[in-house]
Amino acid sequence: MADIEFGLDTFGDIPEKDTGGLASYGQAIRHVVDEAVLADEIGVDVFALGEHHRPEYAVSAPETVLAGIATRTSRIRLGSGVTVLSSDDPVRVFQRFSTLDALSNGRAEVILGRGSFTESFPLFGYDLADYDVLFEEKIALFAELLKETPVTWQGTTRAALDNADVFPKTESGHLSTWVGVGGSPQSVVRTAKYGFPLMLAIIGGDPARFSPYLDLYRRAAAQFETTAHPVGMHSPGFIADTDEEAKEVYYPRYKVMRDRIGALRGWPPLQRQEFEAESAHGSMYIGSPETVARRIAGAVRALDVGRFDLIYSGGSIPMSARMRAVELYGTKVIPMVRELLAA
Repeated sequence: MADIEFGLDTFGDIPEKDTGGLASYGQAIRHVVDEAVLADEIGVDVFALGEHHRPEYAVSAPETVLAGIATRTSRIRLGSGVTVLSSDDPVRVFQRFSTLDALSNGRAEVILGRGSFTESFPLFGYDLADYDVLFEEKIALFAELLKETPVTWQGTTRAALDNADVFPKTESGHLSTWVGVGGSPQSVVRTAKYGFPLMLAIIGGDPARFSPYLDLYRRAAAQFETTAHPVGMHSPGFIADTDEEAKEVYYPRYKVMRDRIGALRGWPPLQRQEFEAESAHGSMYIGSPETVARRIAGAVRALDVGRFDLIYSGGSIPMSARMRAVELYGTKVIPMVRELLAA
């Protein structure tokens, strides 16, 4: 427990300006950079950016924003959360992140995933009917690219490679690579097969219900004779000075985002009672530093994970409130969680 790492995740949600109205995409991206700089200064271990191609989010090219962050930070690790490998090219993904690794002095990491949204598939000319084969073939190719030696590979989703060398190579010879999984046992087994660390997206319900996935990951790694790395989890939340302030800032803005997405997926509108229950016992970590620290410590104990990432932006939360949440996470929540786990 003493070695647990703590990260912050954002999708680059378009925030409200403190002067009123929504920020532009450019302002939203620059604000994310400022938040990452603060996170670096106050001791957060990892800063991760999700890839989305929707109007609510400003970040569609995480590694480009992370490259900007790399030039203004010195110690925090910089990752994606996630890179939608299915609708991307594995060679280009490796090249972009090995370039980020160079700019950041070895601080880059990539979390590969299939993505919780599907907008990238038609946008980049992929057929959703190929959803499974695209990821299966591309993660196999990416695993070969990570060896940083010439690659010979053949599949059905892109042109074959014949003794192809890919540049730039990392200085360490190792690009940190995770796989993000939302709850599919097959995805957990696949992650173990390639020996990648597992990042669980736990966005609802009691986090303890994911314990069987950790057991499955470890059993599969033993069967494949690969390494079972410490597992990570990421979940949504928001921190303010008091529980009441955190909920009143977060709930109305989160509800707008949640209902918009839910309408596409056949979910009923979010009710306040459901939100309160999820905040109290589920996988939303919302409240004062003391409340959030206590709940994170409980989840970490229940699952015995090695890393916890907080998705700190959920909807159009005002810029200053988001910056305050980052500050409280690094200066108060993380030290409190470490103390609770040590006790």
